[in-house]
Amino acid sequence: MSLNKAMLIGNVGKDPEVRYLDGSNGQAKVATFTLATTERYRDRNGETRENTEWHNIVAWRNTADVVEKFVKKGTQVYIEGRIRTRSWDDQTGNKRYTTEIMADTLQLLGKRTDNPAGGQGGYSVPAQQGYSQPVQQPGYAQQPVQHAAPTAAAAVQANLVSEDPGDDLPF
Repeated sequence: MSLNKAMLIGNVGKDPEVRYLDGSNGQAKVATFTLATTERYRDRNGETRENTEWHNIVAWRNTADVVEKFVKKGTQVYIEGRIRTRSWDDQTGNKRYTTEIMADTLQLLGKRTDNPAGGQGGYSVPAQQGYSQPVQQPGYAQQPVQHAAPTAAAAVQANLVSEDPGDDLPF
């Protein structure tokens, strides 16, 4: 068994770059941006020190849509994803490596006024099965909600309850 999971909270370092890739099933959208995470600690002398780590983030399809619409430089986000290292040969023939976080979940954090993306504190994406979308509560960290199509039993139960709201008997 193995696990490859990264969870980051940080600030976007520059405006995301969004590209469209042609494929056999239409166009796929990919967004890339950098994310800064800062660790603060006290050294032996009691002085506060900071260590900032920069992460390369890659978001595909629906997540890239959210990035394109709402993420700008300075936006605070929560990213959940997988770590991937790629290699390539540069122009001089040297082997180069880069490590990226492939974003599976992206949530906007902070207050509405803190978000430089047009003052909107959250995002609204059509619900799709298995797609994670934040619950928008101002001033609180947002939690993912899994959306699924309503079942037939839930629809029947909703109809039974709505037909006779005066009947409060449980049987």
